[in-house]
Amino acid sequence: MEPSLPPLTERVLRTPEECFAAVPDFPYSPHYTEVGGLRIAHIDEGPRDAAPVLLMHGEPTWSFLYRHFIPVLVAAGHRVVVPDLVGCGRSDKPARQKDYSYARHVAWMNAWLTANDLRDITLFCQDWGSLIGLRMATAQPDRFARLIVGNGGLPTGEGRVPRAFFIWKNFARWSPWFPISRIVNMGCMKDLSPAELAAYNAPFPSRAYTAAVRSFPGFVPVSLQDPERAANVAAWEVLQQWQKPFLTLFSSRDPITRGLEKVFQRQVPGATGQPHDIVRKAGHFLQEDCGPELARRIDAFIQATPMEPAA
Repeated sequence: MEPSLPPLTERVLRTPEECFAAVPDFPYSPHYTEVGGLRIAHIDEGPRDAAPVLLMHGEPTWSFLYRHFIPVLVAAGHRVVVPDLVGCGRSDKPARQKDYSYARHVAWMNAWLTANDLRDITLFCQDWGSLIGLRMATAQPDRFARLIVGNGGLPTGEGRVPRAFFIWKNFARWSPWFPISRIVNMGCMKDLSPAELAAYNAPFPSRAYTAAVRSFPGFVPVSLQDPERAANVAAWEVLQQWQKPFLTLFSSRDPITRGLEKVFQRQVPGATGQPHDIVRKAGHFLQEDCGPELARRIDAFIQATPMEPAA
């Protein structure tokens, strides 16, 4: 299990619910879990007695990113659970960047997972949803039945880091202008509608609410001295023994994560023989570019890899 963390030192913001009043195609009521003095929001749709499909978003998005997945998966009989990371969506937002770290995000979400007692999970994770979600899966592997990674990774500070990432990291840290919806739109092959753009801006009514999404790039381990390198190496040691089904569904047009699917396919035993694919005509946010198609692939993967009966 990940270690517990010290209490927050600064004030916590909560996006007013009226900010979400005009969000399109997202008629789902949030559920809330108290974790370490914070309220973490999640969507929970479909039959409660079905095994959950856990969808983990990244930066600077929120559970709205999966609006095209939810109806397809629910119609197929799955329970669908979609949390908002701390600092995102309807979840609480510590106001100062110093109250965020990679370790804190993992600890918050592991505590959320334990509190909601999810089991037999099929995880789909992208972007920071992968950096956090894979740490959750390797900290509590008995809760997870299958793992699916799309445009994500679990870096340990080794190897070459794409130049595009460093440009993004410096922009997030130094730019006084941080246009959330435009950032998401630039990561898609299609153009988002004005209503969709407004939905991505909704959790952040002012700059004061953006501490989390601006801090994420600085937490990615890019050197051997990174404070979270050891924890990610330990997580990889679990993945290198992972026998349960593991699938990669990366897109063809993501300059940051392109090629990382091969790392998982080589190193994770459960990836052997699975129907890995490169999704064409999709950008970094492949959930926007081909959401229903990906949801159908998730369902097909679940159907093709049934749980083994308990001993």
